Amino acid sequence: MDNVETKKKYIQIAQLYYEQNLTQNEIAQKTGINRTSISRILKKIREEGIVKITINYDLNDLSLAEKLEKTFHLKKAVVIPVDRQQPTTVRLTAIGQAAARFLDSILEDNDVIGFSWGSSLAATVEALDPTQEHKNIFCVPMVGGPAGKLESRFHVNTICYQAAEKLKGRSLMIDVPAIVEKPSMKNDWMQTKYYKEIAAMWNNISIALVGIGSINSTGHSTWHAFYSDSSVEKFKAAHVIGDLCSRFYNQNGIELQTHLSDRTLSIPLDILHKTRYTIGVAESEEKIPGILGALNGGHINVLITTEETAAGLLKLKQAEQNQTN
Repeated sequence: MDNVETKKKYIQIAQLYYEQNLTQNEIAQKTGINRTSISRILKKIREEGIVKITINYDLNDLSLAEKLEKTFHLKKAVVIPVDRQQPTTVRLTAIGQAAARFLDSILEDNDVIGFSWGSSLAATVEALDPTQEHKNIFCVPMVGGPAGKLESRFHVNTICYQAAEKLKGRSLMIDVPAIVEKPSMKNDWMQTKYYKEIAAMWNNISIALVGIGSINSTGHSTWHAFYSDSSVEKFKAAHVIGDLCSRFYNQNGIELQTHLSDRTLSIPLDILHKTRYTIGVAESEEKIPGILGALNGGHINVLITTEETAAGLLKLKQAEQNQTN
């Protein structure tokens, strides 16, 4: 941007085009700038963030969402129409925007919001509307940090802090790993004043936002930031299908005791059943079994996902039902 006057001119053109719905020809006549330059400026103001365009992805064919709500007794399902050929970044942005809009619509004063980690929740926080007016919002991490390397933007502390900034609220940070080295360390941490403060906040969570892990997505680098290569075969042997906040469950959603259970520092699954909303934000074909397990166990009562994933969930659920009949 060259200077203040140029920026003012760009803002004026943005207002004329996006708010007053003038055509480029009309703007050219009004401002004395030729139409070719108007077109170039409109592109530039999007590139420089003066105007941000958000697609309302949750205005879709509601039939899939209604089927998910009925099949899994959900409070809400939001199914967004994103082509499976789209890059992962596009799909994440889409579900993040849909999840952020849903959160904005249900948020109340004095809400305590719990967060897990991951790319889908980072996308959700990125899309939150900072102009929303709510009082006394508190953001709290529901799981410890990774044992390995994880991009800082996906870390639960980063997500909580940025959400609190957007919502003009407060946040706690968690400085313990999700998986400690030995059970005695878990017991030591649980006795600290610091950990007890976080655990007490878990019981006050009114809205929880969670990513959903799946045994089929263990090849992803973000998953390996939490669980070592040697864990994968042990999970399979224990019939693990997915996880929420490092709490593992089978295809029926029943929580399983694994080799990590006595070393895990994270919110118990039963607390997620007591919230006003527990929102699962997840998509992809490989995550379908993990998402289905979370739904079967009633661990979430809201799902934000894509059409492809929703259709896959309903198909797999039907296959399960056919096997039991």
